[in-house]
Amino acid sequence: MAVPDDKIASLADQGWSVEDAMEQYRVEVWSDGFFAVNADGNAVVQPKPDEATCIDLRLLVDDLRKRDIALPVLLRFQDVLSSRVKRIHGAFRDAIKNRGYGNRYQGLYPIKVNQLHEVVEEVLESGKEFGMGLECGSKAELVATLPHLVDDEMLLVCNGVKDTAMLELIHMGQNLGKQVMPVMEKFNEFEQWFVLTADSPTQPQFGARIKLTVSGSGRWRASSGDQSKFGISIPELVEILEMLDAAGRREEFALLHFHLGSQVTDVDMLRLAVKEISQIYAQLIQRGFEIRYLDVGGGLGVRYDARSTDEDPAIQYGLREYANTVVTTVADVCDNQNVPHPILLSESGRGITAHHSLLVVEVLGSDTKRRLPADATISTDSHALLKQLAAIGDELRGKQSIERVIEAFHQARAIRGEAAQLLQMGYLQLEDQALIEQMFWSVLDLVAARTDIIGPDPRPEECDEIEQLLVDNNLGNFSVFQSMLDHWAIGQSFPIMPLQRLNEKPTRRARLVDLTCDSDGKVSHYVTADADDRYIRLHELRQNERYYLGLFLMGAYQDIMGDTHNLFGRVSEVHLYANAEEPGGYWVEKVIPGIEVRSMLEQVQYFASDLQRRMNTIIRAKINEGVIRPSMAMQILDQYNRFFSRGTYCDTSRRNPATDATDK
Repeated sequence: MAVPDDKIASLADQGWSVEDAMEQYRVEVWSDGFFAVNADGNAVVQPKPDEATCIDLRLLVDDLRKRDIALPVLLRFQDVLSSRVKRIHGAFRDAIKNRGYGNRYQGLYPIKVNQLHEVVEEVLESGKEFGMGLECGSKAELVATLPHLVDDEMLLVCNGVKDTAMLELIHMGQNLGKQVMPVMEKFNEFEQWFVLTADSPTQPQFGARIKLTVSGSGRWRASSGDQSKFGISIPELVEILEMLDAAGRREEFALLHFHLGSQVTDVDMLRLAVKEISQIYAQLIQRGFEIRYLDVGGGLGVRYDARSTDEDPAIQYGLREYANTVVTTVADVCDNQNVPHPILLSESGRGITAHHSLLVVEVLGSDTKRRLPADATISTDSHALLKQLAAIGDELRGKQSIERVIEAFHQARAIRGEAAQLLQMGYLQLEDQALIEQMFWSVLDLVAARTDIIGPDPRPEECDEIEQLLVDNNLGNFSVFQSMLDHWAIGQSFPIMPLQRLNEKPTRRARLVDLTCDSDGKVSHYVTADADDRYIRLHELRQNERYYLGLFLMGAYQDIMGDTHNLFGRVSEVHLYANAEEPGGYWVEKVIPGIEVRSMLEQVQYFASDLQRRMNTIIRAKINEGVIRPSMAMQILDQYNRFFSRGTYCDTSRRNPATDATDK
């Protein structure tokens, strides 16, 4: 007999709450208080956690669609940037006060993390009261950041490889009276700078990145230690000191810098690195050098997930512990060496930007395995293999031991294999094969439900196979290569959860795949409470409902590092501010439409005028050959030409009315 879907669902406990959803998607691990789930089961953002304003993300997306803003869309909550800037400075302020530190902290924003002009402007505006500075790492970034030095006391630290032209521009910035600080990454950079500034009309200043003996951990461990890409070694540092001494130019050496990596996972390693750089600082001060700044680099950890692996250890500390570690360690070394406390700098770009943006993706469909319809019947004339599967299903609906459940799985798998062999030999009709396939998936649902209820410990290895077989591919209207390149390139986890129906139990195991024609265009692991992170729990798609997923913590690096795979390009962007007096608790500052086909093609040297001319030639030839009537030919040409002004992603406003009767 048939195994209806509602019977399958009833085998598991259907009790579910928004607290369960928060746990399932590990929201409290990664949200840092900015995201939650409301009583309606919708994801919400609280851009200013110290205020009550809460924005319903599902309702926000509905509002944006009414404004004809195309999905996928990147939502930027500018207040989150402001909150993160204030939290970081607040943590250092408290650490300085509690330790009795004799100087101040000054944050730097490294624009490589997200160079978007609005992001940089918001960070600087929020950090104005703290003397927030900037960091750049290339000629283009230097050109972008120099004009932001309105205040002569604002600091711009220049990292990265610097050629003569870049060093000359930095020097000109110093001649303007600006605090532009080149950090020497290699000894030959210092040599160029030393010669370039020998006859400077103003006193030059520079810093040096020191190659410490301490190494980081995790995937960015090579950012420090002996094998690090950049840094001045101790022998090279000694030679620099000797050159400055001989030339009477000690006072030009103003900053010491180190960098452990993009995500410092172990606060104890940070403590060792800060201790080492502080000892170097103390010795330079004792030798008469006037070092003013100690830059501990980037790497303030952001929790994307609670799981920990050798390659990607979890962040086990918080912002306050990070600030206390830096401040206390520097102060202890300086006090022991009887030298003044330096101005502390850090470049916490990921810590500032990660939380402020999320990508909203609409699920276009699912390749859910077809189960046997609820009204289907198994008759005496049905194929023997179908009847065998039905008997297994009937047995599984009763209470069974885990051993019997696993045995039933083995039997069902063998029956399916036998059916495939019969089809290959021409002994099985397509209709019978279709029914057997549907019954197999219905039985597998029952097996999975029974193993969930029994919860065997230890879990049989077949459980993993069962779960992977039942995973659906959900097609998302986005490109992994454009919007979450770090996931594809280095396996970075990004939290993903539905924006609605979070007060309902998600019953489907799913994998999110993108629009690209590449098998790697998928999300391969998830932030989840399940033991197996190769899938995510999602809801059954409804025919008359749009289903949205939020891809969170997208603000660091993803916006700028996106790839143009399949020429999808940049998505639409909406920049928002929270305001309790506005409808929905927000107002839209700016909308940046997603890239059009025309602009995307121009990036790879295809130009509309040339393509249209070529297409026109083809169509006129077909008219002359009598293949097509002129009126129809012009309709085809017009349709082709209209594509140049369309977006590159799927246009979900043009849905099939037969399958989307109610547009919600």
